[in-house]
Amino acid sequence: MNAAARLQAYMLAHIPLVAQMQVQVESADAAGLRLTAPLAPNINHEQSAFGGSLASLMTLACWGYLWLQLEEQKGLHIVVKEAQLSYLKPVTTTLDARCTPPADEELQRFLETLARRGKARLSLKAEVLQDGAVAAAYTGSFAVYRS
Repeated sequence: MNAAARLQAYMLAHIPLVAQMQVQVESADAAGLRLTAPLAPNINHEQSAFGGSLASLMTLACWGYLWLQLEEQKGLHIVVKEAQLSYLKPVTTTLDARCTPPADEELQRFLETLARRGKARLSLKAEVLQDGAVAAAYTGSFAVYRS
């Protein structure tokens, strides 16, 4: 099973919101993680994407990226510590969120700290794109710790 399929199965089994939003893992590769969700189950009264759905999808994209980086390690917990969001324009089509990887040095430092201390933090960024333009931007700080 490839990385996208493994993440899809895990999220569906453990995060009920994923099924409600109809989130799909579109790709997981060196370019990062891409999640999509149809507009219909995520629509608001203005006929655009609900802000909470956009926030959730971007959080899931970053969380999922980190989960994939750490899936071989047992006994880890990944939680979002804080987040900043900017809603730049309404989303009126499929929700399309992408988490881009951090710099290699930043990821390596995070992994070394986690190995040494049993806990570490990493900042990740995601965007929701519509028609090739950024419609929403997210920066989240994720804490990872061992049981």
